Amino acid sequence: MSKETNWKYAEDFVTEPAVIAAARAHALELGVESVSPGIGAQLAVLSGTAAAKAIVEIGTGVGVSGLWLFAGAPQATITSIDTEVDRQQSARAAYLEAGIPANRIRLITGKARDVLPRMNENTYDLVLVDADPESVIEYVEHALRLVRVGGTVLVPHALWRDRVADPVQRDDTVADFRSLLSELASSPAVITALSPIGDGLLQITKLIG
Repeated sequence: MSKETNWKYAEDFVTEPAVIAAARAHALELGVESVSPGIGAQLAVLSGTAAAKAIVEIGTGVGVSGLWLFAGAPQATITSIDTEVDRQQSARAAYLEAGIPANRIRLITGKARDVLPRMNENTYDLVLVDADPESVIEYVEHALRLVRVGGTVLVPHALWRDRVADPVQRDDTVADFRSLLSELASSPAVITALSPIGDGLLQITKLIG
């Protein structure tokens, strides 16, 4: 059986709740790329396992990934950063439609590289990095500063459209993901796992403050 068959089976295994399916459809209409259903389900499992209370999301989109995080940790508060206010308002509407209280949603409109340095370090249970792939190394550095010891940084698209594993591919984004993976694999400060679901989900748990 091929790896592609297994991948498709794992993705098709996930049944998205109606509110997430609606948000995904809206994202498609707007041309906004969302995490795959398989990655979304993993986000829910990880947020639930962590019993996450405080989550940062770099890249709001229209709320697909946030809804999955809330599915696992309904008592969490999510601080989500994005430059697109219209998309954030769509995300807010999706969260409220899902019954998530408004006081658990903090949307910050701005550039992540301007916002992240002002946030408290060693504070958050989870940080999701899903924006500006050309800045992924910078964002992960910030995320590891923000997350508490024992907390986890999650990076979807870590295999970047199935290009990272292909040695022929050498563009800058692919090179950045390869450098990130290589650095983290050899760091004693974290423990990492790379799942092939979707186009990759990198999980980085902080061991040292």
